[in-house]
Amino acid sequence: MANSGLQMLGFSLSLLGLIGLIVGTIMPQWKMSAYVGDNIITAVAMYEGLWMSCASQSTGQIQCKVYDSILQLNSALQATRALMIVGIIATVAGLGVACMGMKCTNCGGDDKTRKSRIAMTSGIIILIGALCSIIASNTPHSFEFGSAMFIAWAGAFLAVVGGCMLAASCPRGKSSPRYPMSKAPSSTKEYV
Repeated sequence: MANSGLQMLGFSLSLLGLIGLIVGTIMPQWKMSAYVGDNIITAVAMYEGLWMSCASQSTGQIQCKVYDSILQLNSALQATRALMIVGIIATVAGLGVACMGMKCTNCGGDDKTRKSRIAMTSGIIILIGALCSIIASNTPHSFEFGSAMFIAWAGAFLAVVGGCMLAASCPRGKSSPRYPMSKAPSSTKEYV
């Protein structure tokens, strides 16, 4: 079984990964493009996120517009939104399950084998959430990658590493015989 230090490290990395996934999902710099006119004054940077699009001018003025309707979005953006949300929800659920299965907590009882199985299950759930986020952040784009994409990648990587550490809590089977050993006959003392 994994020691509690490995479980705590896996939990911490998964929590940092969750924070990265949330920040990457919220930020409007998912994809970006720039337009530079005849001079630097007319330079405009366009950012598109999962929830809004923004335009930043070289004068420092930023204008953002939240997407009006889900139905107006293209299917790739809708799928990316859905996968990121599913990834975040699965990672939160995995962290909740991990709280019950780690050796350093009292939740889930005192049975070490059961707690290690719960911790292993939490690692698998976190890995599923991280996989959803990786799929979402690797969808093909016609723009340059924005900073939110890199943050989402880093968050997914941390969640994968943390989930693997928690999944390493798999209980090892004891080498016990299949049939109970019979007791040796006790020696009887003769009383004379």
